[in-house]
Amino acid sequence: MSRLTKNRKLALEKLDREKLYTISEASRLVKEISTTKFDASVDVDIRLGVDPRKANQMVRGVVTLPNGTGKEMKVLVLCTPDKEDEARQAGADYVGLDDYIDKIEKGWTDVDVIITMPPVMAKVGKLGRVLGPRGLMPNPKSGTVTMEIGKAVEDVKKGKIDFKVDKYGIVHTSIGKVSFTAEKIAENAREFVQTIVRLKPTAAKGTYIRSIYLSSTMSPGIKVDPKAIEEK
Repeated sequence: MSRLTKNRKLALEKLDREKLYTISEASRLVKEISTTKFDASVDVDIRLGVDPRKANQMVRGVVTLPNGTGKEMKVLVLCTPDKEDEARQAGADYVGLDDYIDKIEKGWTDVDVIITMPPVMAKVGKLGRVLGPRGLMPNPKSGTVTMEIGKAVEDVKKGKIDFKVDKYGIVHTSIGKVSFTAEKIAENAREFVQTIVRLKPTAAKGTYIRSIYLSSTMSPGIKVDPKAIEEK
């Protein structure tokens, strides 16, 4: 069994495993117990009382975090030539179509988000076997298949993220960086959790939000009180 480092021990001493924290408390604490030498990501994990195997209990959506993610998102736009200038002016990192489709077919996926448009989905669709497992396949529900290319790029650059409950009923996403102020972390976390609440399927029975944990890269999880998500 590996020994606990001094920093890890100090972090665990600050964390009360039995306590349910408010989002504000957890946001302050996650900064205190993060011991990495790099700017760690702040993550939220929410366990839901749904059965993802049933279509009417699937939880999926998008949210624009008020303070962004803290990560520079690399965006590829696959579009027709008449939309290329719009994509570039909005801040897309890569713009094209057939040349990038060829690159992706050969294994290139060095991007965070791919945005495309309905008229070219026939071409993009064949990339599913490469993009699907990496979570990069464009989807109308996440706003990444649209004729409003410029707006879609700007939204992603500002902090728009898409999420989907996994097969275990858990939604996991990054909502910022440890370098953020506690207030900004709390604002982002609250916006994300409240979005999940708004997406509650009508078919979901019993307790919907089973648990919420806030953590940073390599830090222990901080349990958040689901009943305190409205607090400021």
